[in-house]
Amino acid sequence: MANIVEITDFAAPELAVFTRLTEGQLRRLPEGLFIAESPKVIERALNAGYEPVSLLTERKHIEGQAKEVIARCGEIPVYTADSALLEGLTGYNLHRGVLCAMRRRPLPTVEEVCAGARRVAVLEGVVDTTNIGAVFRSAAALHVDAVLVTPTCCDPLNRRAVRVSMGTVFQVPWTRIGDTAAEWPCPGVERLQKLGFKTAAMALSKNAVSIDDPQLCAEEKLAMILGTEGDGLARETIAACDYTVCIPMAHDVDSLNVAAAGAVAFWQLRAR
Repeated sequence: MANIVEITDFAAPELAVFTRLTEGQLRRLPEGLFIAESPKVIERALNAGYEPVSLLTERKHIEGQAKEVIARCGEIPVYTADSALLEGLTGYNLHRGVLCAMRRRPLPTVEEVCAGARRVAVLEGVVDTTNIGAVFRSAAALHVDAVLVTPTCCDPLNRRAVRVSMGTVFQVPWTRIGDTAAEWPCPGVERLQKLGFKTAAMALSKNAVSIDDPQLCAEEKLAMILGTEGDGLARETIAACDYTVCIPMAHDVDSLNVAAAGAVAFWQLRAR
């Protein structure tokens, strides 16, 4: 049965996870939390086994679009009020109906995530949360088996990244490849190669092969490595990889946004 709690004190400490704590503070809490937004996204997180801690929703959604989510979450607190009060509390309109604070889970190892995988995406230093979310959405849609993020990447469980991904961050296996900068690029690339992956650095280079090169598609196991916004991949990363791969461009366009480039690469280089 739902534990409906009417909001009367905006300063209540239990509301801090939704209103006052930063992404970093949520992550560093003893229980390690993140926020999932919208019924569809929360449903995907629940399906993946993430544990809900509390919900925040407008009163009108309790018997509306949040009803099924609330039913699945057992007796956790469901904080609620009218939309005007909640907008004053959160600073924005809850147009997606419901927020859910959820516990993080220990990240698996690279070896566990890559077991049985034929195509993995590696994100090097991607810091824009929108790009992270978009890459995960493309990865889920375009046959990528796993995503690895380097130590300098932003958190895939950032609220905006989760929202942009439409919850696919809970569907595609992922983990960090290294905890410190010293573990990437060369040690990380070697780790992938020891797991049987050919590594493809997506980068502009005179020595790059075209993304439609038949040999790339024929690789049994391929790791597609995408670089940070603006600067792209580090030279050390490119040098360590088996291939340097480019997407041919027209009209003097030099490159695509990392999320767009990822989508092209995932489709073109999917396992046959």
